[in-house]
Formats: sequence, C-alpha cells, structure tokens
Amino acid sequence: MATIVMWTCIAFLLYVHVGYPLVLWAWSAVAGRAVRKNSWEPTVSILIAAHNEHDTIERKILNCLDLDYPLDKLQVVIALDAPTDGTDLVAAAYESDNVHVVSVRKHLGKAGALNRAVAASRGAVLLFSDARQRLDRGALRELVANLHDPEVGSVSGELVLLDDSGREAADGMGLYWRYEKWLRAREARIHSMMGATGAIYAIRREYYKRMQPDTILDDVFVPMSIVLRGKRAVFEGAARAFDRVSASPEVEYGRKVRTLMGNFQILARMPALMSPLHNPVWVQYMSHKAARLMVPYAMAALFVANLFVRDGIYLWLLAAQCAFYLLAGFGGVLSHRGAAAEVAAPVMATASIEGER
Repeated sequence: MATIVMWTCIAFLLYVHVGYPLVLWAWSAVAGRAVRKNSWEPTVSILIAAHNEHDTIERKILNCLDLDYPLDKLQVVIALDAPTDGTDLVAAAYESDNVHVVSVRKHLGKAGALNRAVAASRGAVLLFSDARQRLDRGALRELVANLHDPEVGSVSGELVLLDDSGREAADGMGLYWRYEKWLRAREARIHSMMGATGAIYAIRREYYKRMQPDTILDDVFVPMSIVLRGKRAVFEGAARAFDRVSASPEVEYGRKVRTLMGNFQILARMPALMSPLHNPVWVQYMSHKAARLMVPYAMAALFVANLFVRDGIYLWLLAAQCAFYLLAGFGGVLSHRGAAAEVAAPVMATASIEGER
C-alpha cells in the first residue's frame, strides 16, 4: 500500500511540474486561438486601491497621466482605504477632471476599496493597477487593443521584476516568475489565463462582478468570474508593468501564504470552477490552480509513505527527500539571518556614530 501511495504522489508531482507544461506546449501549438486585436480608444478608468502609499502615490498618479492615451478619455480613480500616513493629502493635491479621489474612512481592504472605485468610475474599460508598480507608457493601448475582440472580457499585462541593477531578475524568484508567465501565456492562447497580474489587468466594465470586501485575490476572482460567463481572459506581453524583486524572505513568505489562502477562498466562493460543465477551462484550472494547492499534501504523503518502504532505490529516494528538506530549512535560516543583518547594520552604524559624538 505504501508503495502505491508513493508512486501515486510521484506521478502527481511530475504531472504538475513537468507534465502539465508539456501538455500546454503541445495544446497551444495545435489549437492556439489568436486574439482579434484592433486599435481603438474607448474611455478608460484606471483604478488604484491605496492604503498607506505616501511614498508612491504621487509617482503613480503622474505615471498614469503620462500614458500614451488621450487625456479626455482617461480617468484615474484613487480609492483611499483609510490611510494613516498622509496618502490622502498627496492624492488630494492632484484631484482634477482626470483624477478622482474616493475616500474610505473605514479600513475595508483592497476588494472593498475597488468596489468603491468602480462605482465612482465612468470608463467603458476598467484598468486595475497597484500604487507601487510603474506602467510602461504604451501599456494601456496594448491592453485595450485586445478588448476590441468581442470574445475577450479580460486582458492581463506582463509584470517585469527588476533587480537592483534595473535588469530583469534572473535569481530564483525572477526565474520562477518567468516560468509562471510562460504558463499563463500558453493558457491564454488556448482560451484563458487562470487569473491576471494584479498590477496590470483590464476588463470590459459590464463584466465587473462586485466582490465581497474580504476577497483576497481580486486578480483571480474578477477574471475567473468573466471566464465563467463565457468570455476569454487573455495575456498581452507587450503591456508591461515594472516592479522590484523583494529582498525580504519574510515578505515573500507572506505573499505566498496570502496567495494560498486566496485560492482556497476562490474555490469556496466559486464552486463552478470545479465543474467541467460550467468552467470552459476546467482542465487548465484543475492542473494549474487546484493541483498546486494539493502539492504540499502530496509531498508530505510521499515522505511518510517512504518511511515504510526503505529498501533498494526507495532508501535513496528517502535520503534525497531528507537532504532536500534539510537544505531548504538551512537556506531559510540563512535568508532570515541575512535579512536581520541588513536591518541591524544601519542601526549599529548609527549607534557607532552616536558613540563617537
């Protein structure tokens, strides 16, 4: 029995990380569907939910107003989610015909703020973005060109992660993100992505579905609700947003936990995603999203089953698993110490200077 469990887990893990990408590659090559893009200029509202973004909100507003798009067809809506650091004062200084500020005194979270932003918007197209990332000047035109296709209801741009030198990151996080974008692009060629990039995605206004205020992943809920209505959620690599790779393991860990919790929440609130009768991208969703949620359990089951089968090649498999987890744990400790040292260094330097005084 333990041997069966082991090989079942191995097959599952191989499918998620190797088999599914190969299936996508072949499927998209044989049955890829082009988007009927066309140049047009609908009215657009850029929606930005902001809590405490004092240091970034001015740069973001100026970035949006500098996009290659007619200003008379562009609106920037800043939904202030009860900021406490003066973000409201900075945003208010830019309020005009093109910039509308919505103040929310009670902290609702991002989804609640976005609901308010949509209600205050007037554009036929809604572009969702975050305060931190910079949008490429031509990104908006690239996005709306995809929405000219009546089959497309949502389009996501590409988030480019930059390292300290300003180049696209090539470390572990950067490579993983490239792999993820490759999957999303292939899924979109077949039908739809399994979500969107929160920093840069646009939808047709009529397809917006109001979210519960505690929704964790708006960039999955919004496009997947559109997919369930029979429209496509596609990927546009020429529409880019730029961000920095996080140097903090704690921050990345928090993001991963939030993403996992958000995906479980989506499954609970959108059970139709689990039905091949209602979800036109059921195979992709089960392989990309649902299967990934089961990976930790499969890895745990593989390790436990391996403890009961330790002869021959299985002993080497157990040793490899032990080495993998020990190295992962050791790497986590080193990363934590490195982050702590970066924080402590300026404090120690300041103390030294004060001592010299």
